[in-house]
Amino acid sequence: MLEVSHLGKSYATPRGPLTILDGVTFTLAAGEAAAVMGPSGSGKSTLLYILGALEPPSTGVVTLGGRNPYDLSPPEVARFRNAEIGFVFQDHCLLPQCSVIENVLVPTLVASARGAQDDLAYARTLLEQVGLADRLEHRPGQLSGGERQRVALARALIRRPRLLLCDEPTGNLDADSASMVASLLLDLHRRHQNILMVVTHSLELAGRLPIRFDLARGRLRRAGAPDRAPAAARLEP
Repeated sequence: MLEVSHLGKSYATPRGPLTILDGVTFTLAAGEAAAVMGPSGSGKSTLLYILGALEPPSTGVVTLGGRNPYDLSPPEVARFRNAEIGFVFQDHCLLPQCSVIENVLVPTLVASARGAQDDLAYARTLLEQVGLADRLEHRPGQLSGGERQRVALARALIRRPRLLLCDEPTGNLDADSASMVASLLLDLHRRHQNILMVVTHSLELAGRLPIRFDLARGRLRRAGAPDRAPAAARLEP
C-alpha cells in the first residue's frame, strides 16, 4: 500500500515560500494504477520524486508498505529505494557502454537478495516479456527509441519493486512506439501486480489507466470527483 497524507512541498524564494504541493492525500493498493495529469510546472515530477524517496517533502507523510523512507538514514533510504521502487523516465537513461542485459542488471549490482545467476535469469525473462530476447548483447545506440524505453521498463522491474513510477514514459516516442510502450507497461503491471503511477501529458495514455488524478495549483484531485471535495479527502479507487 502507498499512503500519502497531507503532503506539501514548498521552496524559499526572495518573495516568500513558493508552494508546489499542498495537502496531497491519497492511497493506492497493490495492483492499482493511476495517471497524474496537469499543466507544465504544476508539480507532477516533484510529486513523483517525493514518492520515489528522491526528495523529502516539506510537510506530510509518505509510506510504502508501512515504511516511511524519510525516517531512514541516507544509506537505508538508498537501500529502500533500490529494493522497493522502480523508475522509468522520459529519457531512457541507459548506459551507452553497456549491453541491453547489462543495463537491466545495473540495479542488482548494489544489492541482490537472489544471487547473480537468478538475477541473470530474471533479466532474460523480463527482456523476453518486452520483446527484446534477441537484443541482449546490443548496445543502446543500436536500438530504436521504443526499444530503449522497453529496456528501461525491464530495468525498472528487475528488483521486483512494490512501486513503479513513470515520468512521461512515452513523451519522446512517435505514436506507434508510444502505443507499444504503453501496452507493455500496462501488461507488465498486470503481471507483476505492483503499484503503478504515471505522470503524463498524453490523454491517450492516461485514458488507459483506471485511475486519473489531476494536479493544479498544488492540489491533487481524482478526475470525476466533485470540485467541492477537500483536497485532503481519502481518494478511494
